[in-house]
Amino acid sequence: QVKIVESGGGLVQPGGSLRLSCVASGFTLDNDGIGWFRQAPGKEREGVSCIGSSDGRTYYGDSVKGRFTISRDNAKNVVYLQMNSLKPEDPAVYYCVPCPRPGTGTYAFRWDESPIWGQGTQVTVSS
Repeated sequence: QVKIVESGGGLVQPGGSLRLSCVASGFTLDNDGIGWFRQAPGKEREGVSCIGSSDGRTYYGDSVKGRFTISRDNAKNVVYLQMNSLKPEDPAVYYCVPCPRPGTGTYAFRWDESPIWGQGTQVTVSS
């Protein structure tokens, strides 16, 4: 049975940092990729990042490039999302989901069609 538990969200001031964690069980990170999307109230899902489990190749959404860093520990089945320089437009519930391993071309994963496995973790940015 697939189980994903996200944690690490919270309240942070603009410019601050948070590190999200995703612990996965029921499947291993050796297959394909795993990543994050976010959803804010009244907005569509937005793909944030994905990391290939075997080669570490990464994808980042345009709005987070240069600020967020994804990493993973396959031995522990844990994926991290380090979020720096948080902005007022970053608040959302962040969900961890399996995703296709990023390649060298355009990343075209339909994040809006991904099942939600965990409860998500809320990120709030406010002064």
